[in-house]
Amino acid sequence: MGTTSGAVWGRAEQQDFRSRVRGTLLGVAVGDALGAPVDALDLAAIREAHGAEGIVDLAPAYGRRGAVTHLTQLTLFSVDGLVRAQVRRDTGAWHPPTDLHRAYLRWAATQRDWGPDERRKDDGWLAREEWLYARRHPTRALLLGFGDETMGTLEAPKNPGEAGPEAVVRSAPFGLLVGWEPQLVVQLAVECAAQTHGHPTACLAAGAYAVIVHALARGDDLDGAVQKALALLAVRPGHQPVSDALQHALGAVRQGLPDPSRVEELAGTGTAEGLLAVAVYCALVGEDMRHGLCLAVNQGGPSGAAGALTGGLLGALHGETALPPAWLAELEGRPTLLVLADDFAMEMTQGPALHGPAGSCPGWLARYPRGA
Repeated sequence: MGTTSGAVWGRAEQQDFRSRVRGTLLGVAVGDALGAPVDALDLAAIREAHGAEGIVDLAPAYGRRGAVTHLTQLTLFSVDGLVRAQVRRDTGAWHPPTDLHRAYLRWAATQRDWGPDERRKDDGWLAREEWLYARRHPTRALLLGFGDETMGTLEAPKNPGEAGPEAVVRSAPFGLLVGWEPQLVVQLAVECAAQTHGHPTACLAAGAYAVIVHALARGDDLDGAVQKALALLAVRPGHQPVSDALQHALGAVRQGLPDPSRVEELAGTGTAEGLLAVAVYCALVGEDMRHGLCLAVNQGGPSGAAGALTGGLLGALHGETALPPAWLAELEGRPTLLVLADDFAMEMTQGPALHGPAGSCPGWLARYPRGA
């Protein structure tokens, strides 16, 4: 499945990459947190609860401001799975979709158990973070997809009729594999989406989102990133709904000032490709991070998913310093997100110094065990 290029990472490149990794993960989480309180509301109800402008600041959900949902939880486990795949590669075992599936099963355990199980030595550090043991309205497709040990594949996907956006949201980290070829990033995202969302449109939307993040993390602008995604999609059977949604988003940018009705039109019935279109549109027309995220969540569809997807794009594009500081200050799990982001950046840029022919760092292998 893919390989890292022989790129030499200078200090400036490492710092830029780390900022984009942090920006992507924090962006997903902040967008999720902004949308969570209004996820089930239509626009009229959002305005009734939060005023004529709709929701423009973090509001309480799950008993606190800045709370995140299952969308952020799963994104964190995507990162954990990718680090574990890199670490296990030394052993000659190299099948990233399996490592991701194992990570998602660790997430599923957080939804069943009261708290971390210290007996599971191979769980690694992320599964021992107590704040993750909270059920934040995971969808039925996720609980079914990860409800047993069987891994959904493209040949035998889980929930083959499921076209919701959840698998797309957890795919942002795949785009941060900047040393991989773009078509391999698409393939990994598509294969991992099939573990819960087997509808071809949901899988291809996940691939498109991952490769847009990938182009942004490599320094492209958003329009160029979408064009690359369209070119990669064109060779894949069943791509038309996703390609049409992306074209629709690009066309909407030229139709005057953004408003919620345009966002709702792009969102359609709230399926994967519609939410992807919303994210691309809001990231393109948003004056800044705050404006883009508010635009994404103030609509009657899945606000958390729309916010998370938009935040991931804007974070990959601009890096962490573009995020609203007041929102980061209240964001649930920020310490965990930052440590995970920095671990991922370190693994991707300096992996051989942590584990390799010359010896392994025991502390790293305790954090990211090779076993499970």
